[in-house]
Amino acid sequence: MNGAVLRFKPLNVGRYVTWGLFALVLVLAPVAFPQGFAITMMSQMGIWIIFALSYNMLLGQTGLLSFGHAVYSGLGAYFSIHVLNMIGAGAFAFPVTLLPLLGGLFGLLFGVLFGYVTTRKSGVAFAMISLGLGEMVFAASLMFPSFFGGEGGISANRMVGKPFLGITYGPAIQVYYLIAVWTFAAVAAMFALTRTPLGRIANAVRDNPERAEFVGYSTHMVRFLMFALSGFFAGLAGGLSAINYEIVAAESVSAQRSGGVLLAAYIGGVGFFFGPVIGAIVFTFFVVYIAGLTKAWLLYLGLFFMAIVMFAPGGIASIVLMNLNVAKHGLFGRLWKPYGWVAAAGLLAFLGFVAVVEMTYHLSDTGGGTMKLFGLSFEVKSLAPWLAALATLGAGGFLYRLAWNRFRGEWDDIQRIIAEKAP
Repeated sequence: MNGAVLRFKPLNVGRYVTWGLFALVLVLAPVAFPQGFAITMMSQMGIWIIFALSYNMLLGQTGLLSFGHAVYSGLGAYFSIHVLNMIGAGAFAFPVTLLPLLGGLFGLLFGVLFGYVTTRKSGVAFAMISLGLGEMVFAASLMFPSFFGGEGGISANRMVGKPFLGITYGPAIQVYYLIAVWTFAAVAAMFALTRTPLGRIANAVRDNPERAEFVGYSTHMVRFLMFALSGFFAGLAGGLSAINYEIVAAESVSAQRSGGVLLAAYIGGVGFFFGPVIGAIVFTFFVVYIAGLTKAWLLYLGLFFMAIVMFAPGGIASIVLMNLNVAKHGLFGRLWKPYGWVAAAGLLAFLGFVAVVEMTYHLSDTGGGTMKLFGLSFEVKSLAPWLAALATLGAGGFLYRLAWNRFRGEWDDIQRIIAEKAP
């Protein structure tokens, strides 16, 4: 064939299966959990998945630690809700389905405006600039109530415009599927970006900016482009939140929200693309579900984050991948019993710890009285429940130590076998 060379590139079956399962989960999640509260929580998870992945475009892929990422999602949300009100007033014709795209465009606009200056620096300098910028925008949200609505924020009604195929976005399930579609599209787009030359060069700038400059790339321009694109996806998440909540307040651009997305990304694992997806789900679970159960939810979240930093700095994703590697070598069967003992002992210690924390909170709030925990009612000022909680915590901690030592020995032996099998 005149010297032509035919090359066969096999299909990446695992990738197609992964994306297919992701789409299937998004579609079937409301079927498995049809309760209104569950649908509301899953809608928020979708928004936070986009938000956390957009943040990881800076931290995980480009090496930029930002303390003000909420600026771009928040401003995208503010402009989106103003447009939503304009649609309701008949001053602007635009489909609500595409409103998140406008939020993304405004996020991109401010990413360009702020990013061109801030990305001239990196490291600690960039982090401090992003923090100052975030505080400036938050202060502006309180200083200019005509646009930001002050502390009360701006509200709107998402049921505007002509219904399309009966879709009004009144029912929560319709909003969920809107968020699900945008979540899948945004996640796919951000993953595709990691496979482009820009995504690869961003990794090079993260790992060794001097070498990237030496071979001819402008580190400032690479950071700027990633920053602007990150702003677009953050604004898209903001547009979805405006539709979901029908209100945007100063909290949307606050340092608290910026800190929240940092926690979500790091808990999941900033070194892996799917890490922030896991982190966003876990973080939303804490904020929505655990917060509804106890006033101590921030304590639990903080301790969980500390545990991740100390014992799994690669995030939950690193734990998943290490165990998948063990399973790939057919050795995961050896871990079932050690994992079971660790889980049982850890659960016992956890129950004792929760009992101590909840009784302390109850005593602080009410000064005493009867409380109900784990289906049991007891007087919090009596000695017996405190002794039981402390005994459970101590016994669980002791057993956990024994179980963990056994697990660690088994794990080290498995890693030795895997290393010996390596070519």
